[in-house]
Amino acid sequence: MKGPCERLGENEDQREEAIAPAGCFAGVPEADKDSEADSDSDLETEDIHGLREPIRDALHLGSCQAYGIVPTIYFLNQGCAPELKLRHRGLGPQGAWALASMLISNPYIKRLDLQDNGLCVAGAEALAYVLSKNSSICDVDLSENQIGVAGAQALCAALKVNQAVQKIQLAGNSLEEKAAQYLAELLLVHTGLKSLDVSYNQLNDQAGETLGPALAENTGLTELNISWNHLRGPGAIVFARGLEANIFLKVLDISFNGFGDSGASAVGEALKANNVLEELNMSNNRISATGARHLGLGLWVNQTLRILVVSRNPMQTEGCSHLLKSVRDNPASALELLDFSDMQVNREFDDLASSVKVILPGLCIKTGAPRVDYKKELLPVFRPPPPASAPNDFGSQ
Repeated sequence: MKGPCERLGENEDQREEAIAPAGCFAGVPEADKDSEADSDSDLETEDIHGLREPIRDALHLGSCQAYGIVPTIYFLNQGCAPELKLRHRGLGPQGAWALASMLISNPYIKRLDLQDNGLCVAGAEALAYVLSKNSSICDVDLSENQIGVAGAQALCAALKVNQAVQKIQLAGNSLEEKAAQYLAELLLVHTGLKSLDVSYNQLNDQAGETLGPALAENTGLTELNISWNHLRGPGAIVFARGLEANIFLKVLDISFNGFGDSGASAVGEALKANNVLEELNMSNNRISATGARHLGLGLWVNQTLRILVVSRNPMQTEGCSHLLKSVRDNPASALELLDFSDMQVNREFDDLASSVKVILPGLCIKTGAPRVDYKKELLPVFRPPPPASAPNDFGSQ
């Protein structure tokens, strides 16, 4: 018996039979369109909303019957809404292919959200088929669907053909090193893609070495979330070098990786040259005071970064102070938020922060950990006696 994530066994004829009627959803035949070119706009609207919805519903019911699944009532009530949101519905691969028959020529849906549906490889292939044909969909969320490397390959191939999609979320999909190659190829050719989320995957240092050069050459991506992966060592360095050459990216989240001091140093070098990046999250990356010092060299000259998050790094007060001094000494700094949350700092850092606030009143310095005070409590025998006028602890006799 097949598991839920195994490839479907049906042949292409079965799939084509289930999907073929989608052509009738595309609208009135060309000849009819020509003959009705001068018709009243109200009649056109009636045609769109009155004729196509019954066809779409009938198509959905037929597809569900073909694949042996329960019809999706939410979709039947969808109407002409621009967003189809079917999270946590347990669609599985079969449900994805049933949806494909209706999405293939649907002109209304702009955003498709199928997060957490167990689509697996076969389901990803179904959606890839849709994206290769439908140029109306521009925002896709397929997070937490176990699509794996093969699913990523199918999706990237489809997006290279149809570049209408501007945002895609693939978080939590067991994407490993091999998937990085397909993602890199996509970044090199898809200039319309603005936002990519591949967080919560297993992209390692080799993946970083693959993605770095693609990031350097990409001409369109403005937001990248690659947090909660395994970028470290040489891969983190190569990835950071890609950031140095990139001239489009504005928001980058590399938190919860393993950049360490060497990766932080590479990011510092990137910030010297990069004049576009505005938001950078480097929290929880094993950056010590040494790495913070090198990162600070980038902050000392950078003129565009507005938000820097370095929380949960073992850089201690020394490292935090290095970063803060670098911002203070950069007259052209654009920094608005410097986040040191969940890190211990002492009173000396507080004094430094207060002095910097005088120079840069628009800078928000965020700290959230208890301060470390080094006052020692004297033993009772060494405590000075209370003044004679003061009553003792036991009151007057």
